[in-house]
Amino acid sequence: MAEVAAVVKPKPRPIIRIGLFLISHSLLVSIICCVAGVLTLLLLPVLAKNTYISENALMPGSASPMLSSADASDGHIFLNKIMSIDSISTNTGIEIPEMIGKHIIESGGEVNYHQIQPISDNFHPLQFFLGPDVGIVRENYSCTSYGINTVGIVRAPRGDGKEAIVIVTPYNSVKTTTSEALSLGVAYSVFSLLSRVSWLAKDIIWLAADSRHGEHAAVAAWLRDYYALSRGDLEKNQDMCGASSVLGHELTSVKRNGVSNGFRRAGTMAAALVIKVAERSTGFEKDGLKIYAEASNGQMPNLDLINIVNYLAVHGQGLQVRVEKIWSLLDSWWLYSLGELQELLGKVAKSLNPDWKIGIPASDYVEGCATLASSLYNQALGVPTGPHGAFRDFQVDSITLEFSPRFSSSQRVLFLLHAGRLVEGVIRSVNNLLEKFHQSFFLYLMTSPNRFVSVGIYMIAFALLIAPLPLVAAALFSDASKSKSGKDDVSLEPSHPGESIPTFTAWNWLHTAKTVLIVHLWGAIVTIIPYFLCQFPNSSPLTSLLMWTVSSLVGLFFTCAASGSLSIPRASQLQIREWTLLKAVTVAAAFIGLCLMSVINYATAQIGALLLVPMCLMAVPLRIDVSAKTMKALLHGACNILLVFAGFPPTAFLLLRGALDSFDRVRLDDFWNWTESLRAWNSATYIYICMVHLPCWVLCIRILLHRR
Repeated sequence: MAEVAAVVKPKPRPIIRIGLFLISHSLLVSIICCVAGVLTLLLLPVLAKNTYISENALMPGSASPMLSSADASDGHIFLNKIMSIDSISTNTGIEIPEMIGKHIIESGGEVNYHQIQPISDNFHPLQFFLGPDVGIVRENYSCTSYGINTVGIVRAPRGDGKEAIVIVTPYNSVKTTTSEALSLGVAYSVFSLLSRVSWLAKDIIWLAADSRHGEHAAVAAWLRDYYALSRGDLEKNQDMCGASSVLGHELTSVKRNGVSNGFRRAGTMAAALVIKVAERSTGFEKDGLKIYAEASNGQMPNLDLINIVNYLAVHGQGLQVRVEKIWSLLDSWWLYSLGELQELLGKVAKSLNPDWKIGIPASDYVEGCATLASSLYNQALGVPTGPHGAFRDFQVDSITLEFSPRFSSSQRVLFLLHAGRLVEGVIRSVNNLLEKFHQSFFLYLMTSPNRFVSVGIYMIAFALLIAPLPLVAAALFSDASKSKSGKDDVSLEPSHPGESIPTFTAWNWLHTAKTVLIVHLWGAIVTIIPYFLCQFPNSSPLTSLLMWTVSSLVGLFFTCAASGSLSIPRASQLQIREWTLLKAVTVAAAFIGLCLMSVINYATAQIGALLLVPMCLMAVPLRIDVSAKTMKALLHGACNILLVFAGFPPTAFLLLRGALDSFDRVRLDDFWNWTESLRAWNSATYIYICMVHLPCWVLCIRILLHRR
């Protein structure tokens, strides 16, 4: 008897079975991943590693400093000359550049002057997609409003002119402070030494940047002309102002003494050091040094550059080195409690196995969290923390060194000696490089000057936070498909004569996807609305914020109305759990937006995930919680309202600022001022807020108000 072989359905592959298991248990997986992500973020100071110099060619401290007390004394004389010029009531802003140029020539260097023009800070919607060359000169300029950068160059006796190291000293040529004069004295001491040494293999550029229109603007203007045509040349700018301008008349005597009329260049920039001196020393027990490294959109210099500065400052000059931290977190009781808990767990783990060293002292944990939070915050803002940010726009590794001396006026020579030797040591290390910085990390977070968290560690917290999003999106889509397939067996009666009964298919998600796409396109409109508001220059920040809010709401209404996304279906057309499709597509859009932002600026994506992921995962129509009439459902609804309230961008900003600073100083118009600074600095965080976070927030609102 012939037997009919039964057709056996093949088993899915193991990876598919794992995926189906995770989707079917998406709620449990979401809770575990979110909790693990937050815990990993809090444990980053514990997971931080000690810094180390990856590039062996740097060899910091391998040679004895050559800067002598005589060089420091020359710098002190130079400093006194600057202060004497600044005390003159008729200072026009040309006397100090002229004196700097004369001293550079006497040291054997080359000099040229570079005029900088005040740049308009008006917002333009395309400036985010243009290069660092974007900028519009203000129309109502005058020749006397131009700043003057003094550029000195020392040609390397052992180099071929293809590489250079830059020293930057910002100062106000009209009103120079004592701290700015000190930074100029440090730079002159080092520059005069480097003009005499025989070991130099890279050209040295000293940029005395006139910061009357801003430190960053002066450096950025010079860099634009350095990497472009010589439109910043002195002669060209004189033609714009006229031959009889004040600037051209005053610099005539200097030109006759050998100053170049053209824009002088050296080689490709290997590194740049911005030297500043703080007005007063705060938080240091002895002479201190602060390192500022964050550039635009979270860019950081190669970690080796920070490492050699820290090594030479601590071991060579005995300075106390610090990086920026959020001081209010140092007094946080809950953070200290977490520190004590992890310290206790570390001791328990060490008692079980002496090789397990996972705990750090509670005080180190709190300080590491404060430094890590500052690093995250500054990177997320996307705003440079100093003039060095202009160099990172041209892929040049750079940092700002801010000295905080604790001395009397009679000890200035000693300060110039220590600061100058530090700068000399850093230049000597960079001079040893045969190629650009590449060995160490470019993506990292600092927890102290000698400890860091690499990208391979801190991305774990972000990955755990966003991991539930695709699983929940798949589970919701599967749930919606099952509910619709079950509903197809139930006949729906039309509510009006002649009305056709809707047929639900698997392609119904396209209508939901169109709704989500329309809302995100509205986010692009919100992004460019401030461009039109900038046409009203006399508006107060609060007025501009209200106009932005009203315009955005009107734009949302008309955009969605034109596409039919705001139309509310009639009761006969409503599907059971139809909101699940909207939530599925919203969660998927949030996942894509956060992943893209993590490539541009991790810190923004990390902070955004902390706000956006819980809000998207917990969003459920409030009618479901209200109709359930249970304490659990009411708490769930209250949490939804709280998350949506805290997730609104202005609310999140004001709450964060109040928590870190003081709620007494928080004002509503601070949000407009903050977004205005983001636009001015071309920060990608502004794009994320308007085109990812805000649309997802609106979609979550729609889910909460959905008619079940």
